[in-house]
Amino acid sequence: MGRATLIGFTAVAMWALLALLTDASGDVPPFLLSAMTFTIGTLVGVVARFFSPPTEKVSIPPVVWLIGIGGLFGYHFFYFTALRNAPAVEASLIAYLWPLFIVVGSALMPGERLRWYHVAGALLGLCGTILIITKGGGLSFDPQYSFGYAMAFVCAFLWSGYSLLSRRFPSVPTSIVTWFCAATAILSLICHFALEQTVLPANPTQWLAVLGLGLMPVGAAFYAWDHGVKRGNIQVLGAASYASPLLSTLVLIVAGFAEPTPRILVACLLITSGAVLAAKSLLFGEDKKAITEPQP
Repeated sequence: MGRATLIGFTAVAMWALLALLTDASGDVPPFLLSAMTFTIGTLVGVVARFFSPPTEKVSIPPVVWLIGIGGLFGYHFFYFTALRNAPAVEASLIAYLWPLFIVVGSALMPGERLRWYHVAGALLGLCGTILIITKGGGLSFDPQYSFGYAMAFVCAFLWSGYSLLSRRFPSVPTSIVTWFCAATAILSLICHFALEQTVLPANPTQWLAVLGLGLMPVGAAFYAWDHGVKRGNIQVLGAASYASPLLSTLVLIVAGFAEPTPRILVACLLITSGAVLAAKSLLFGEDKKAITEPQP
């Protein structure tokens, strides 16, 4: 598997810590938590610049700013809006259509070829995700929550669009994500003052959870994802992204917040099989012409 694809997958692994750390952060409202963690994520990028070799200055097209800020802030804005206006299970499941959108949408990208095993792998991952999110129970899409469902669909569309369109600009350095995070922090703070009451972390453990969120799932993960979608195999990354809810559940089990069940085992098999199937050409050296890694 290509190095850039592996780097992109580290973002998926870091996102697996999102549920645990968010729960540990206490009662901090969503937009305030977003503002705090994206501020830390901005500092991650600033510090990384001091340890990175100097690069040539690149002209950043205005559309890149729109894609980046719209992707990071837009996803979180519509996701929080969806959770306010629809049950969490159904909203989360709709929002988690973004890996499938990435796999299917990649067929429209220059130099990419969508194969049956990419789609099949993504669908297996989606099935495994349904098992985890629904906890084995049924789904009930009530029309009264249509607005919330629509917001969840928009956030899935925005994140997949951000990921796919970022690939169109491989010459734009990943360091630009620093300023996407900064803009997202500012916009989140504005939304907080407009929509929420301020509740800060109540103890050092909760502050450490906020710090952990900003350093990894809402920090380094976005830089890794940018590098992966620009230079890695985007179909494999899309399908492998369904591992995030599985890994998140496993983390909660290890931490003692959830119990291992046969349902988790089945979900694990579905998601792992889907990821292996989607990465067939990389793992077994087949269909090399279908793999295009744009050069920086």
